[in-house]
Amino acid sequence: MGGVTDREADSAAPFDLASMRKQYRAEGLSETELAATPVEQFARWFKQAATDGGLFEPNAMVVSTADGEGRPSSRTVLLKHFDERGFVFYTNYDSRKARELDENPRISLLFPWHPMARQVVVTGVARRTGRDETAAYFRTRPHGSQLGAWASAQSTVVAGRRALDAAYAELDARYPEGEQVPVPPHWGGFRVAPEAVEFWQGRENRLHDRLRYVAEGDGGWRVERLSP
Repeated sequence: MGGVTDREADSAAPFDLASMRKQYRAEGLSETELAATPVEQFARWFKQAATDGGLFEPNAMVVSTADGEGRPSSRTVLLKHFDERGFVFYTNYDSRKARELDENPRISLLFPWHPMARQVVVTGVARRTGRDETAAYFRTRPHGSQLGAWASAQSTVVAGRRALDAAYAELDARYPEGEQVPVPPHWGGFRVAPEAVEFWQGRENRLHDRLRYVAEGDGGWRVERLSP
């Protein structure tokens, strides 16, 4: 069986990936600057990301789950709320991520704030939000997004775009603008209760600052520095 020639490899990867790198900032993150809790620290960084971070969607996060056999999957989801109880996002409960969380509630959230040379990684356990909380959020969604939650059987195979558009058009005729759309029973939130939260700040010479909060048994947090 023939191998890939250098010419074929060059055509498949037109960039020299090995030499693609950026030099990060000189100023870093120290233990003395950290807030008392990871959620407070996240709020500080999120405010900076949302105001002057140059980010399109600062609340976009990579959600990683694994099924009962440990096979991982990842996708980008929008964070919709956070407080000391955890980080909340919404989804179809029949989706792949929701089915995997039903089997294995352990989860990872990654906020890739590349323009700021920052990352935040949250690891913890996901639990479904209550229906009252879900309904309250659903009412804040635009009319089209409410219909979309009904139209899409998320993560299932669909015959084509035409079938998806037809399902939406049928719902739009049934619930025109201004008419209340019922909350789908198969749709709702997950709250991720953090067990560890890492704040990653890019530094010069790849000597990045990595400070991680780890939950203690008494409800407090331990801060530890990780080698880059």
